[in-house]
Amino acid sequence: MSTYSRQQEAVGSLETLAELRTTLNSVMALESHTSLDNGGYEFRGRLTVDSGEAFDHIYDRFTALGYTPVLFRHDGQEIVVAQRGVVKPKAANPRTNIILLILTIISTLFVGAVLYAPSPDVQQELLLDPLSIFTRNAPLLLNGLPYALTLLGILGIHEMGHYVFARKHKAAVTLPYFIPMPLGLGTMGAVILLRSPIKNRRQLFDIGVAGPLAGLAVAIPLLLVGLATSPVEFVSRPLPGSQEGNSILYLLLKYLVHGQILPSNGYDVILNAIAFPAWFGLFITSLNLLPIGSLDGGHVTYAMYGRRQWRIARAAWMLMLIAGGAMLLLRTELGLNVWLLWAILVQLFGVMHPPPLDDITPLDLRRRALGIFTLFLLFILIVPIPFS
Repeated sequence: MSTYSRQQEAVGSLETLAELRTTLNSVMALESHTSLDNGGYEFRGRLTVDSGEAFDHIYDRFTALGYTPVLFRHDGQEIVVAQRGVVKPKAANPRTNIILLILTIISTLFVGAVLYAPSPDVQQELLLDPLSIFTRNAPLLLNGLPYALTLLGILGIHEMGHYVFARKHKAAVTLPYFIPMPLGLGTMGAVILLRSPIKNRRQLFDIGVAGPLAGLAVAIPLLLVGLATSPVEFVSRPLPGSQEGNSILYLLLKYLVHGQILPSNGYDVILNAIAFPAWFGLFITSLNLLPIGSLDGGHVTYAMYGRRQWRIARAAWMLMLIAGGAMLLLRTELGLNVWLLWAILVQLFGVMHPPPLDDITPLDLRRRALGIFTLFLLFILIVPIPFS
């Protein structure tokens, strides 16, 4: 780079710094600034207006200058970091979403057909020759339809809750990605991907809480329908890992429908193709509501408590490890140690939730009340022993 070019760049940097300072002076009593090695700046001082109003003002002007602002508090000072660069996501191509959805519909139809086959012999035939479901055993796909519609309906509504509120807050977001799996439940779930930073705790809360509430609004009525159409029978000792566990809510719903605590005295409800995926919808919602990392519960608790969520998350992760260890020691007949598996997965993806850009502006009273209700939902949905 020539001397002239370097001089021009220096002049441009000084002009940009002056514009950033001018923007901050209207909402903040500046005390100092520091140039960062990555080309950004750190400003310290005290906000003179409401933090939410200040951040909106800062965000619009900083991004116009090619900087992304981050607002947080440290040692009694408000700090604004101007990070060089602005995320500008390109339009997403829905082709992948559509292909994955089609594959997931096929895999859940197949699993539903196997689980609810008319006889053990037919079930064995489908497992030995899966492709026969599309040829001589094609009519059996109808057996899997209630299972597939229930499971994908709950998962889809859950993710669309996130999607709708992300769009409402003008956050860049993908359509749901369904994950097919020809074994097990037929799917590993669905996810949406945020493609722009979360601006503030209110946005974080709304996007995080919308999914589980939307999913539960569908799952609970479907579970009631499924329980009402599922018989209560005497059950001999079930195969290890085949007995679904009780949560407080599930126990109450079974009592509401059948008038007795189940399982009891060898009797239990035999879940049909609607009741079982609806139960699983409640179970996976409880896992998502754990106050860890970027799970829905992590979004909600970070929005409510800020960086104190990190201590909550570490404590919840330790409890999962303890629960997983106890299941290993005391219940060796279980086929799947859900708590140990989940503890490993959340450790891989991160236990602590990343902060939003505005890490100061608190939730309003209405959102705090809804957040407390959501934590109550976790309490009544959690299944201590998911399978036995």
